[in-house]
Amino acid sequence: MKVRKAVIPVAGFGTRWLPASWSVPKVMLPVLDTPVVHFAVQEASEAGIEHVVLVLSRQQEAISNYFGRNTDLETALEQRGDGDTLRRMLAITGMVEISYVYQHQQLGLGHAILSTQAIVGDEPFAVFLPDDVIWSDAPTIGRMMEIFDQRGGCVVAVKEVPDEMIPGLGIVSSRPLDGRTLAIDGMVEKPSVTEAPSNLAIIGRYVLAPELFDILRGTRPGARGEIQLTDALSTLLSTRPMFAYRFPGVHFDVGTPIGLLKASVHATLQRDDLAPGFREWLDGEMS
Repeated sequence: MKVRKAVIPVAGFGTRWLPASWSVPKVMLPVLDTPVVHFAVQEASEAGIEHVVLVLSRQQEAISNYFGRNTDLETALEQRGDGDTLRRMLAITGMVEISYVYQHQQLGLGHAILSTQAIVGDEPFAVFLPDDVIWSDAPTIGRMMEIFDQRGGCVVAVKEVPDEMIPGLGIVSSRPLDGRTLAIDGMVEKPSVTEAPSNLAIIGRYVLAPELFDILRGTRPGARGEIQLTDALSTLLSTRPMFAYRFPGVHFDVGTPIGLLKASVHATLQRDDLAPGFREWLDGEMS
């Protein structure tokens, strides 16, 4: 069955971003001039996903406003003759169909995904963690959807990480199949370095089967007292195959200030209108 829907959880408090996240959702903080959440929705759209479900918490209206129409702004841009900017803004509202679900308690990623079952229904779906921004020639989630169709099992994105990052991530044990695809033998959430089966970490892209919802409903809180998606995937792995995709491209964890700064520098250096002046400033002021 074709993957038509995606879930993007954005309900976290963003405590690492205080005081900025006190009034601005962290996924609305920009990589250069584009909110973090935009990249996930855009990647979904470019991969052919038709419907995105955003999981929000209270006081995150800025996110739904961003993907809605602003007729006053549209009129002002039209009157100013700024057609290029107007087309960019209208493109945001037309990327995909978007629904909103509210997570009233912060009980973990697994709980956030479970809250979308009524909309996702009985069909496979993608999950994006918007803190993970990936620049690549083709949408990472699109290739993962192809692997799901070809091999008939859930797919997670993975990359090698240094030892100091392992205790904060989900780690997989796996064996190579072909190209960038691996078969997963096991996974563990936030292990110590000595207990980790590898240095291959799950990065925020998933293509999941609908039976995961039932497993999540029966999953007990794990690390940090939360319902962990990795724990539910480990249970599912006992009944059906699961695969990892070592994605190409450039990845940034923009859930931290330094990660967002690095991503913004990278984005600036890709822009023909900004890169020359920025490089000149770096070479002069930063030398």
